[in-house]
Amino acid sequence: MNGMNLLDMIMSANGGASAQQAGAQLGLSQEQSQGAIAALLPAISSALKQNTARPEGLAGLLGALQKGGHDQYLDNPQAIAQPQAVSEGNAILGHLFGSKDVSRAVAGHAAQQTGMDAGILKKMLPMVAAMAMGSLSKQTRQPSMAQGLAGLAMGQLMGGGQKASGQKTNGLSGLLGAVLGGQRRQARQQQQTHQQGLGMLGNLLDADGNGSVMDDVLKMAMKGMMR
Repeated sequence: MNGMNLLDMIMSANGGASAQQAGAQLGLSQEQSQGAIAALLPAISSALKQNTARPEGLAGLLGALQKGGHDQYLDNPQAIAQPQAVSEGNAILGHLFGSKDVSRAVAGHAAQQTGMDAGILKKMLPMVAAMAMGSLSKQTRQPSMAQGLAGLAMGQLMGGGQKASGQKTNGLSGLLGAVLGGQRRQARQQQQTHQQGLGMLGNLLDADGNGSVMDDVLKMAMKGMMR
């Protein structure tokens, strides 16, 4: 599954059974379900990219992927139809979007693209969020990526715990120099780890492999929320 983006991963898992199941809950055909997911997914992708632009955001995402158990929503298509999937999906959207108003704006934009009812798309949005997290979770559990991410986590931990070595702390100025030097090294280490993590995730955070046309819509909706 290397080189796949979010849409590819969702539609290829169990032959797209989870995607079909999600749409069927709302009376959508297989073709409509795929169209709805393709229209909604870029907003989730954009929000994920914005969130992981900060080191703490990337760390939080990786932690959620490793412990959240989101794999079930692709491994077991019936799970996506359960209330728990919608509840977890809404929690994901709350973290990424920050407001139901943003979700409504995303659904409205997707409705314009697809001609589908905005209310139906809004109901589908949390299921799409759950499937997106499931896709990322499955990818980060792949042996090669899991090993690399574990190495990054260890490097970050060791980088944060490193002390200045070979420096004499003569008086207050020496002590301050050692502390500030250690902080700069820690900041550089954290930045390097962050960039490596983003590089490893690569296009997994992309919705369709072509970048997201939803970026501006999402930013405008979030700005409107903050007014």
